[in-house]
Amino acid sequence: QVQLVESGGGLVQAGGSLRLACAASGNIFAINTMGWYRQAPGKQRDLVAVITHSDSTNYEDSVKGRFTISRDNTKNTVYLQMNSLTPEDTAVYYCNVALYVGGTFEHREFWGQGTLVTVSL
Repeated sequence: QVQLVESGGGLVQAGGSLRLACAASGNIFAINTMGWYRQAPGKQRDLVAVITHSDSTNYEDSVKGRFTISRDNTKNTVYLQMNSLTPEDTAVYYCNVALYVGGTFEHREFWGQGTLVTVSL
């Protein structure tokens, strides 16, 4: 009933920028938090940034000052603006949305399909 579609990944040179987007659609009653995770090959999946319903944000230390998470509630979309990218940022980025499903009011988490970000030297 709920679908997340990610976009915006690609290959960029160190110092470049990318903007990721994740749009949620379907039977949504209300969205609580939206966030971005990333996973490099052979590594654990780590939280990158989170934004709450009231627009409070939290960032992993290594991306503070470089990444900005935002949301458009009218479009049920979360964005991640990534600036000053380094090879350490290379990973598959996944969006995550915690929400209440319409009708049943179940609290559920949904994951996007993942989008690859590759930062070259």
